[in-house]
Amino acid sequence: MFLVLVAFAELVAAAAVHRIVQKGRAFAVSEITIPRGDTLLFTNEDEFLHQIYVDSPSMSFDSNEQPPGQTIEVKFPRPGVFAVRCHIHPKMLLTVHAQ
Repeated sequence: MFLVLVAFAELVAAAAVHRIVQKGRAFAVSEITIPRGDTLLFTNEDEFLHQIYVDSPSMSFDSNEQPPGQTIEVKFPRPGVFAVRCHIHPKMLLTVHAQ
């Protein structure tokens, strides 16, 4: 039991947060590789709304409208390749590789 708790504590401690800026109707990066369990913070630095979503067999996320200045947090708990898009600006695409 002790080993399980130690392993869980190490996993939780290892999770990181990565900031992704949305500006010019685009994500600041088009691709990112993260360890599974990490979180992406999407910050809207545009002058208009965004609405991000992830739709895959192993993960689903759909945000409310995101006004300028607002940050949305998305955790990637499973390994895989995920397309993050904006409902309002369909050309926006961030590919997340969670390992």
